[in-house]
Amino acid sequence: MTIAADDETMPPMRVVVVDDESLARVLLRELLTAHPDVAIVAECANGFEAVKAVMDHAPDLLLLDVQMPKLDGFDVLELIGGDVPVIFTTAYDHFALRAFDVHAVDYLLKPFGSDRLAEALDRARERIATKQRPPARQLVAAAREHQRPLGRILIRDRADVHVIPVERIDYIEAQDDYVSVKVGPKQYLKEQTLKELEEQLDAGRFIRIHRRYLLNLTRLARIEMGVTESRVVILHDGTELPISRSGYARLKVLL
Repeated sequence: MTIAADDETMPPMRVVVVDDESLARVLLRELLTAHPDVAIVAECANGFEAVKAVMDHAPDLLLLDVQMPKLDGFDVLELIGGDVPVIFTTAYDHFALRAFDVHAVDYLLKPFGSDRLAEALDRARERIATKQRPPARQLVAAAREHQRPLGRILIRDRADVHVIPVERIDYIEAQDDYVSVKVGPKQYLKEQTLKELEEQLDAGRFIRIHRRYLLNLTRLARIEMGVTESRVVILHDGTELPISRSGYARLKVLL
């Protein structure tokens, strides 16, 4: 049974629809007209538009396609975090479906009809009412186990999205619950721990040289002794980074 909102006491559920296929957006729009408590505040044709729509409209719910070029549904979820409940729509992705089941995130398997959409919206209403949020990081990690190592890092700066190929990264520095990704003269902050990111990157390229630093091995020029009997790594651009004993041991294996 569909749970209908009381128009006099509850505002409409504000929804953003995201799908790169225009016909799919039209179908969702038509199906949603049967739900008077749902208001579509934005329709997006790609992941970049979706991230911006979340920032601009602060929706209650995302109806989010999984398979999209450039930024797919998991990329969008990674960038927006657990701020917005998400109902995924997908034509095929057994890895995704397994992750959804494990983490109890709603999904619609294309093609779907009005009854299946109504069930998903009911669960979304319950989640919104109880202010539950999906475990975004765990979901993304579970869905992408087969895609490691990462070939790029996604970073959101408000409504802007930076897509950084890993080969462009010089090093990554831990800053509490964030990491600072150094790319030439620029630095980008990402809400993620260094340990989490290390587990996702190619261990043959990115080496933990210190508890605070992951180094792109291709940037290493040489290793020198520091002023207190400790070693430092010198990058090709002259940057100096500390190296721990365990980090030096890891480097010796690879050099």
